Amino acid sequence: MPALHASTRGTGPRLVLLHGFTQTSVSWAPVADLLAPDHEVVTVDLPGHGGSGEVRLDLAGTATAVAEVGSAATYVGYSMGGRVALRLALDRPEVVRHLVLVGATAGIDDADERRARRQADEDLAARIEREGVEPFLATWLAQPLFAGLTPRPEDLAARRAGTAGGLAASLRLAGTGTMDPPWWDELPALGRAGVAVTVVVGGEDTKFLGLGRRLVAGIGPTATVEVVAGAGHACHLQAPEAVAALVRRAARPSGP
Repeated sequence: MPALHASTRGTGPRLVLLHGFTQTSVSWAPVADLLAPDHEVVTVDLPGHGGSGEVRLDLAGTATAVAEVGSAATYVGYSMGGRVALRLALDRPEVVRHLVLVGATAGIDDADERRARRQADEDLAARIEREGVEPFLATWLAQPLFAGLTPRPEDLAARRAGTAGGLAASLRLAGTGTMDPPWWDELPALGRAGVAVTVVVGGEDTKFLGLGRRLVAGIGPTATVEVVAGAGHACHLQAPEAVAALVRRAARPSGP
């Protein structure tokens, strides 16, 4: 199993932060800065991204590799990172103290839609390989999904430093269409295992607000949904203080 690049700072309850597609561990810096004074914060570069740009793993393999890095911790995953964190919790619930899913889903229900998504991701991967990272990023960040988002210069520079091969492989191996079959029917196992789950969604992210509520309903009483008012899909980038506060609450030790 190839090792993933990760950075650790701070002491206290351990948090593992997992970024989204095209991002790197640098994207989490505003949230990590707020949490590091009293937490051990582990930021991971996922396969095809940042310092793990040469690593090639599917979602299940990535979840296993992340568990090797993070061990017992509160796992926080955004979008693609949410898929990884959810897979890890389903496969290794004993290492997940609390699961925080930001703008995440358990997959696409319809088989034809899953096939269409895989084909769309394949087309996108081929485009990245053909045109390069920087033109692709401009198109990617211009999507309505990211309306109102202006990445920090450091975040944007780290994304631009990625490779076309790494991003293309990530789409092919870890896109939403690869969740086949989708994981909705597995969600009750998290509740039965007693895994506490916080689903975080931007208030302007209508699609994922519905998906977030469905995640909570599927998991059961151990799950709750939190809405970040005024933020979109990448709410951790638009409202780092609000997201850090939710993560801090999730990571608070339970018991007397």
